[in-house]
Amino acid sequence: MLRIMIAVDGSEPSLDAVRHGIQLVRQGLHASLVLAHVQQEASLFELATQDPDLIAGASVDAGRHLMEPAVALVEAAGASYETEVGLGEPAATLVDMAERNGCDMIIIGALGQGNVRRTLMGSVSREVVHLSPVPVTIVKHPDPEDVADAQDVVDEE
Repeated sequence: MLRIMIAVDGSEPSLDAVRHGIQLVRQGLHASLVLAHVQQEASLFELATQDPDLIAGASVDAGRHLMEPAVALVEAAGASYETEVGLGEPAATLVDMAERNGCDMIIIGALGQGNVRRTLMGSVSREVVHLSPVPVTIVKHPDPEDVADAQDVVDEE
């Protein structure tokens, strides 16, 4: 059985990725899903002024909370799944989690930003593609302008 890691951060693009993974399973792909979330590590100031174990625990709890909508989608679909929350730099940590969990592929959502904005801001999905030893599927979240343009075409017909 294939293992598919789906990056989840609570955003609509990440839920699009979850829906895509569920769709693959519904279409007959024998796979179990690993819902994965990465929390940024605490700053040096936070670590110096707070108990590191409490900070890490709070980060993991926050990550689990952000994963709740994705878990609800997968449970409603009846798909087999696991969850994992990691701490660190998102792209590298996601790839490490995929390797550690024996995943055969990664699915990640993306905003579908333009080239200039993507270059200036960087892209976790693009970095995952660069670092991953397994195939990566990027699920593009519809741009509101594209949706509006498509609706205009429908309205004109």
